[in-house]
Amino acid sequence: MSQKILLTSKEVDIILHRLACQLIEKHLDFSDTILIGIQPRGIYLAERLKSMLEKEYQIADISLGFLDITFFRDDFRRTEKPLEANRTQIDCIVEDKKVIFIDDVLYTGRSIRSALTAIQSFGRPSEIELLVLIDRRFSRHLPIQPDYRGRQVDAINNEKVKVCWKEQDGEDAVYLVPTTSNQQPTN
Repeated sequence: MSQKILLTSKEVDIILHRLACQLIEKHLDFSDTILIGIQPRGIYLAERLKSMLEKEYQIADISLGFLDITFFRDDFRRTEKPLEANRTQIDCIVEDKKVIFIDDVLYTGRSIRSALTAIQSFGRPSEIELLVLIDRRFSRHLPIQPDYRGRQVDAINNEKVKVCWKEQDGEDAVYLVPTTSNQQPTN
């Protein structure tokens, strides 16, 4: 299986800094803003951005949560294997706050639609934005677009975008990986 590198570790770092600066431009002190990492893989990007904003840009007290959307998905009963939920951890008030959903790859838009439903269990945000590392822009099933994007990728349907994080995979990198004909890409 041959995979093509889309982003190196250095390129991922540059993109993360750009995304952090875009967030600062829009949110300034983050006192009314909550970063929400979409489980499972959006949490690494959310944690990394929070750390970067606090350590490198001296923004204190950034609220961070993790949202599991497993049972809010419209396709969760269509799989043969039993689903395993991730943990939701939102330790702050969402009501009337600005929420930024953070995920690694925006593909069909179904995960974000699920997140929009799931967040309602925690209150009604005043505003919701979307930040993604990779935007697969020609693969959308729903009219959902990111407010902040690291890189647009025009992958065809038999290709998968694989995002690797140091914390989980031992490296920061993004690859384009061909999928087999009977396997649907997930990202």
